[in-house]
Amino acid sequence: MTSPSPGRGQEGVHRPELAPLWRAVHDRLSSGRPVSRVRVGPLDEAQREALADLLGMERLPAVRPFVPLARLEEAVGELSGRTVRETVHALLGPLDDRAETRRRREAERAELWAWLDDHPTVRAQPALAAWAASCRAAGLVDGSPTRTRSLLTDALTVLDALPAPAEPLPAFAARVLRGDSHALDDGTRLSSLVLRALAALHDGDPPRSAAERRAQWARVGIADDELSTTVLVAGLRPLGGGALARLVRLCADAGQAASVTLAQLRAPGEFATDARAKPVVSIVENPSVLALAVRRFGPRCPPLVCTSGWPNSAVLLLLRLLAEGGAALRYHGDFDGEGIRIAAHVLARTSARPWRMAAADYRAAVARAPHGPPPGRLTEAPWDPELTDAIAEHNVSIVEELVADSLLADLAAAASGDGRAPGLDLDGVGGEKVGRAFSPLSGRATISPRTVTE
Repeated sequence: MTSPSPGRGQEGVHRPELAPLWRAVHDRLSSGRPVSRVRVGPLDEAQREALADLLGMERLPAVRPFVPLARLEEAVGELSGRTVRETVHALLGPLDDRAETRRRREAERAELWAWLDDHPTVRAQPALAAWAASCRAAGLVDGSPTRTRSLLTDALTVLDALPAPAEPLPAFAARVLRGDSHALDDGTRLSSLVLRALAALHDGDPPRSAAERRAQWARVGIADDELSTTVLVAGLRPLGGGALARLVRLCADAGQAASVTLAQLRAPGEFATDARAKPVVSIVENPSVLALAVRRFGPRCPPLVCTSGWPNSAVLLLLRLLAEGGAALRYHGDFDGEGIRIAAHVLARTSARPWRMAAADYRAAVARAPHGPPPGRLTEAPWDPELTDAIAEHNVSIVEELVADSLLADLAAAASGDGRAPGLDLDGVGGEKVGRAFSPLSGRATISPRTVTE
């Protein structure tokens, strides 16, 4: 059974040419404000004729006419027996009330920020007032008070649970945030929000680098994940029969790199370097450079450590172990803003010296590769004040891979120094290997002579 066809009046109201009129009326009536007239258009000739017919006009209206609502009500009532509101509701759906929606949303926002300002955690720690103000200034998450409140609730829950009892961040997150071990992963909104709050509490700037974020978490009792925090090494041959020493020696002898975990570094067992040989350990920023060295030198690869960008706690712990055992450390990284900051961090946190990281090295490299991406925000290079000026002058980044040939040449010289595979296992005098054994917990090195059985 089919529905009855609309009457003649309804046909007049439903003319396709009147669609712009009804859309404009629907929009204005949805504003929630008093409406006396509605502007329509621009209209083509057929639409102007339809509007003139509807309103009984003797002349065609303008291209963008104002339509008095009272006159439209009269015309629609005569044609269909309906009001204008009923007509646009039937044609385009329910009317909104945007003014009321705005008032409701403003009230929701005001209630949200009042809740945050008055939250017990914020009131108990006045330093968080500035953080709360910054949250308000940042606005709503996806425009939603509900989502914003949920995010802030999680952040306050985390702040209430700190300091943590020296547990890994994923374990801490799972414990306090409904089992979600990834809720505080680096780069998440929640992680950024909490770190900003911690910066406010400690009267510092929000962390901007991965190293600064790790340091911020560590300050409140969050430990690194001992298994996923790793450092990439090659050519290391420490003394000792501990599991870590045996592992890296095995990889070095096979001409392969090794990925060492923080857990292994925290409990290395017997691990020592030759105190008399003073081996040189080269540090690079990018894994691709270490890969090139392993491919070229194989089992004769000199000692190499890779920071893989900003050094994590595994990198820094290994470098401290090596330096305390008498190894000389040298560092090379990218010639760009971030690379300069990473280098400064490594040099400040360890005993490493810059390796081909002077202004002259940059100028030589940029002469060979004068085109490249800009270096980004530049900061001072403490080891060479001219370096930042040189990079700013050319405005070109030189990534480490572009100078890998020079680095490999230095490593080749080290590899051929005594005709043997270089490393950390040089013999001492009188049939003994004299080394320094380490305790990561005590941080002290002790002389440990051991008889060598050839």
